Amino acid sequence: MEPSVLAEKAYAFALRVVRLYRHLYKPGAEAVLLRQLLRCGTSVGANVHEAGVAQSPADFISKLGIARKEAAESTYWLRLLHDAGYLDTPGYTSLQADSQELGRLLTASVKTAQKRRLNE
Repeated sequence: MEPSVLAEKAYAFALRVVRLYRHLYKPGAEAVLLRQLLRCGTSVGANVHEAGVAQSPADFISKLGIARKEAAESTYWLRLLHDAGYLDTPGYTSLQADSQELGRLLTASVKTAQKRRLNE
């Protein structure tokens, strides 16, 4: 089975977050902020992947809903890291755009799945 566009974008975002973490990590206060971003940024793709093997339409919708929340949380941590001076503006702008795009794709996917479920 071919990976979906959503799954590929979620994976690419997670990879970028991992690379950012490795680039910026230093022991100290910002390490907590970076770990938060690492956790939610990689969780988006993990939940999208898990939705692909959902046990039911409700489980599928739930997994995508969790992924959507994790994308929103990633947006928050990126903004905080940027505003606190740990993340430069070009990196922030690019990652923020990816996070917001994932949020939009996930919202659309959840709405589509909900409509399909109602029409069953």
